[in-house]
Amino acid sequence: MTESDSKPAALIPSDAEKQAQAVRSEAVATQQLIVSPAAEASADIGVIGLAVMGENLILNMASKGFTVAAFNRTTSKVDDFVTGRAKGLSILGADDLPTFVSLLKSPRKVMLMVKAGPAVDAFIDMLLPLLDEGDIIIDGGNTHFPDTVRREKALAEKNILFVGAGVSGGEEGALHGPSIMPGGNAAAWSALKPIFQKIAAQVDGQPCCDWVGDGGAGHFVKMVHNGIEYADMQMIAEAYSLLSGVLGLSAPEIGAILEDWNKGELDSYLIEITAEILKKTDDDTGQPMVDVILDTAGQKGTGKWTSVTALDVGAPANTIAEAVFARILSSLKDQRVEASKVLRGPEDIGEKPDRDAFVEQVRQALYASKICSYAQGFQMMELAAAEYGWKLDFGSIAQMWRGGCIIRAAFLDKIKAAFDGSSELPNLLLNAYFTEAIGTSQTAWRQVVAAAALRGVWTPAFSSSLAYYDGYRNPRLSANILQAQRDYFGAHTYERVDKPRGEFFHTNWTGRGGSTSSSTYNA
Repeated sequence: MTESDSKPAALIPSDAEKQAQAVRSEAVATQQLIVSPAAEASADIGVIGLAVMGENLILNMASKGFTVAAFNRTTSKVDDFVTGRAKGLSILGADDLPTFVSLLKSPRKVMLMVKAGPAVDAFIDMLLPLLDEGDIIIDGGNTHFPDTVRREKALAEKNILFVGAGVSGGEEGALHGPSIMPGGNAAAWSALKPIFQKIAAQVDGQPCCDWVGDGGAGHFVKMVHNGIEYADMQMIAEAYSLLSGVLGLSAPEIGAILEDWNKGELDSYLIEITAEILKKTDDDTGQPMVDVILDTAGQKGTGKWTSVTALDVGAPANTIAEAVFARILSSLKDQRVEASKVLRGPEDIGEKPDRDAFVEQVRQALYASKICSYAQGFQMMELAAAEYGWKLDFGSIAQMWRGGCIIRAAFLDKIKAAFDGSSELPNLLLNAYFTEAIGTSQTAWRQVVAAAALRGVWTPAFSSSLAYYDGYRNPRLSANILQAQRDYFGAHTYERVDKPRGEFFHTNWTGRGGSTSSSTYNA
């Protein structure tokens, strides 16, 4: 196969052409070096990409009774895998793409587990000449959903079915049962459902996988999952900061507290692993491991995508955005060190609060903040569904997140029940369970945020969750001042409390302006 045989260039973004060309050229060169005999079509599905997620998904599929074909750009990895972890299993290695495709039963199902971006387009480019109409390509990476929309439309014109499937759970989830969120061309689901629902995590006999919706819906839901994950992680880190900074507790002591919290309503994967992290000792220094880790956090972009998309669809995702900004601020380590030498914090306000009472207050504050974070995420999905024409089943999404994924938590059962009881629920905070839970935790939550402010402990996620709650429950906000200001300097008009919604007015505030007003619109 030559490059000219497989160049639907419209599938490749122009700003990524050079990167994609490099990926394509390397793979094509590899294929030309190895010539494999024709193979019998016996594989139920094929996976391209043998990094951590790809390898473990293949092993998961094989363990569930499926025959899987495997391919990687660096073909030595295929040989190492087939003769190593995959030895003796129903896993077939291929040294080139034509052989790989020939191993697949019809309709061929090819799952890409490669780095999001140009590599996905490059492999689509190379696969197209080898596939038939009705064959299926699945992108299982962390892809930005607009790219999935673009690819699904382009491939539909060629009668190739494209699916963007968000996969969450990390290495362990991929091997033992992840959460899978597929969306795209619905005609592909009947062929993929038996495989995906069998390899997904199972909770109460239900798979943590179901069809999400058209176009980019699957990758969109995975993106929101990751945004909530950012917030969850930041809030747990803030609970650690409060228990350490206010009470002076050691990492192992805080680990024991989180272990106890994990037995109740905060039961979740992230609380569980954080308890283990806090108990870990560094072999070199003998100190708690977290005390020798530099306080700068990285990110791969999904939290940023969630925050930007929230702005695009008009969703108040305060806590998620604050978690992203928190990581960005953490990266300014050198500046923060210099700033600490000149910027003063609050004066010492006296003795520490009662240990047990404050621990319980922080627990309640964490739970209340977590509820607000999930409320924001689901409200964002509702607004996006209206914007993009998707029909999202929020109870089903909660079930998909109940097991396998990073944000899996016991209280997702409550979220599923809330949406199963009312599919038109505009906000989780209005469900009776969550209304009561916030009401029970509210005093402790406010005391914790106040204590953090008075003592100079950094809690952006706790504070922004409380601000979101107070804003959402308030029937009259200060936006009347904002709108008056806008009308004063830009004649942007306003609505009146004594007139029907949708009627707009303008005031000549200075007496020097005219009666002409600006058109009314929201960006």
